Amino acid sequence: MDIKLQLLDSFHAHGSDGQTYKVFGYERLARDQSVPVAIERWESTGTNEYRLADGRFVDERGDGLLQIERSDVTLVRA
Repeated sequence: MDIKLQLLDSFHAHGSDGQTYKVFGYERLARDQSVPVAIERWESTGTNEYRLADGRFVDERGDGLLQIERSDVTLVRA
């Protein structure tokens, strides 16, 4: 399945480590397989993801905070 990301939002966030981060929010889109290959049509997969400007993934926690993947750093929107 072909996937592409559509930018939805970008914002600054304060990290629990004292740094300020630029966060980008994306919607994941998948190519619509029901139309001919020559026609590019993309549909939402219903999945959003966040990434930092340097490409690291950011997880959205249930309490509304964001957390840099594979770290203890939590983020709060500025």
